[in-house]
Amino acid sequence: MAKNNTKPTETDEQQRQSRKEILIARKQERQLRNIRIGVIVTLILIIVVVAIALVNELILTPNRSVATVAGSDISLREWQDRVEFERAQRIIFLENQLEAFGGDVGIVQQFGGQVINELFDPEGMGQNMVNVMAEEKIICQALADRGVEITDADVQAFIETSYNYFPPDRQPTPLPEPTETIVPTPSLTPIPTAVITEVVPTATLFPTPTAGPTATPLPTATPVPEEFFLEEYASTTAQFNDLGVDEVTYRGVVRAQLCRDKLAEILAEEQSLSRIAPHASLFLVSAETREEAEETLAAIEAEDYITVWNTIRSRPDDPEAEEQPTTFAFELLWRTTESLQSTVGDDIAVAAFDLDLNTPSEIIEVNNGDGTTSYYVIMVSGREDREMTEEEYQARRNEITQLYVDEQLVGNLQINDIWRGRVPVIPVLDAKFLAAPTATPEVTPGS
Repeated sequence: MAKNNTKPTETDEQQRQSRKEILIARKQERQLRNIRIGVIVTLILIIVVVAIALVNELILTPNRSVATVAGSDISLREWQDRVEFERAQRIIFLENQLEAFGGDVGIVQQFGGQVINELFDPEGMGQNMVNVMAEEKIICQALADRGVEITDADVQAFIETSYNYFPPDRQPTPLPEPTETIVPTPSLTPIPTAVITEVVPTATLFPTPTAGPTATPLPTATPVPEEFFLEEYASTTAQFNDLGVDEVTYRGVVRAQLCRDKLAEILAEEQSLSRIAPHASLFLVSAETREEAEETLAAIEAEDYITVWNTIRSRPDDPEAEEQPTTFAFELLWRTTESLQSTVGDDIAVAAFDLDLNTPSEIIEVNNGDGTTSYYVIMVSGREDREMTEEEYQARRNEITQLYVDEQLVGNLQINDIWRGRVPVIPVLDAKFLAAPTATPEVTPGS
């Protein structure tokens, strides 16, 4: 019986090799397919994540509210647009200042330092804009409740008027003819001539009164042609556009200002705001130190207020004196409480309406706000109810408007901190405004 030949033939070896290669190829194909599937799934996941992030950042987040005021939302997009507008407005102001001062950055930094600081405090500006826009929501709602609407035509008319452009159907009302200047009459006690001539060499019998407001009308604005208005307005909007601010935002800010002005007018009428207010006239002696103020008060007690006041006021200047006097005398005629508060401080404003007439006060300390203190001894010479100036009346209207807005905000304002970390820092202030001022060159003798 013949033995089986178990030695593999070359053909069998090739077949086994071919099957092995096929299995390896299939395995590699499966691995590649799995890799492709993994890559595709990963790409899909990345695309989905990016798409969700884009939708969130470009659609959902901008529409989220940074504040809710009485059920009305302020969206993140609206707030960011407003912050960018405020930044652009400040930058344009600085650029105009730089041009007006002939390119002297030092002067711009001196007069516009606060504006520059605001641009480098995005958090502060962001918070301020949240508050401002919340107030504007209250104001707009107040007008809507009263059936008042600020139209696009109102906005356009305001913009045209600000450029002194008046269409044929809206010419400015001519101002009245100037009247004779009215000089307030101070309530003064005559000082005996002998007293004055013994103290100072002057023939002045009365303290020199501070000039009061005059009745001279303001100059009439010169109307400009339509072409000039269109050119200037296009230049303004181009400046904003270059800084990334559109005209819609600009007009929105104008509308908000008109709403505030209209509400102030309505509230003044509703509350019957009078143009008559208490006024006071007073003499003041100021000193830089308490010791000087005490010496002044002692002199007043030894003589009388008007004599001491006139002595200080009539004191001749002596530029060559080693020590210059630091006591001064002046008079404020017919001022309201608000006017006195802004001029000489709250304490003196209160005393002006509490003191008995022609009675010297005790020493009143006033913090000047710059780390220094002034010391005053005052005497009220008169009190009357008088008509306020237009500026004072406008200030009263703004005061009652702000009071109304503050009352409406109580319990009706919810702020979402989503705005933090999202405050725009564009447009960016040009680095030229941060340059160190050029030092004044020293001039040496003989140069």
